[in-house]
Amino acid sequence: MTSHSPYRHVGEVAPGGIVCVADHASSFVPDDVSLGIAPELLGKHIAVDIGVEGVAERMALGHGIPAHLARISRLVCDLHREEDSPAVVPTASDGYVIPGNVDADIEERLARFHRPYHAALGDWLDAAQPELIVALHSFTPRLESGGEERPWEVALLYNEDDRAARHAIRLFAEEGLTVGDNQPYSGKQLNATMNRHAEAHGRPYLTIEVRQDMIEREADQTRWAALVANVARQTSLLLKRT
Repeated sequence: MTSHSPYRHVGEVAPGGIVCVADHASSFVPDDVSLGIAPELLGKHIAVDIGVEGVAERMALGHGIPAHLARISRLVCDLHREEDSPAVVPTASDGYVIPGNVDADIEERLARFHRPYHAALGDWLDAAQPELIVALHSFTPRLESGGEERPWEVALLYNEDDRAARHAIRLFAEEGLTVGDNQPYSGKQLNATMNRHAEAHGRPYLTIEVRQDMIEREADQTRWAALVANVARQTSLLLKRT
């Protein structure tokens, strides 16, 4: 077994500030993990949230919003799932079978990747005591397995706590964007990391989903990093007034 940390940090945490978390920032598969898929699939949305790593790094280095980033593919272990979720080590995604995961040792994957990632994230957030968490994701414009084109350019997901999301939905709309409210899927069904590290602690958060064609290019990642940072800061200020 090779050693590979499932996370990395970019930027310096300033207690009481804004931080970013990206559970699906990497397409990396360790050498000793065999997924049994064609290499080109690692560049698709089933393996990584396309564009997110670039946006998060730019937010950290250019806008003072430090980031906790995943360093393994969601096909190795999906860090944005509860440990008992059937999809925590997915055997299929968007019509593609992942043969190497069919008989995978789930407990070994959890112990090696999932638990260290979330333990480190918990400690990082405890030290930061952030005023706002930005959970950054991206979504494909259309699923390959079927379905309609997704018109939303950016979306806000939430479970029970929508106090920050409500502000951000309006702020993104004021930028002329088509904004999804718990679309293209609902945070009430899929909100594992923020349920655990934000809602359970009363921490305000924004789960922001950007459509992948909006952030594929580096220039677009730079633009969206500035936009997300601005919306996050405005949201934080608005929360302080309520």
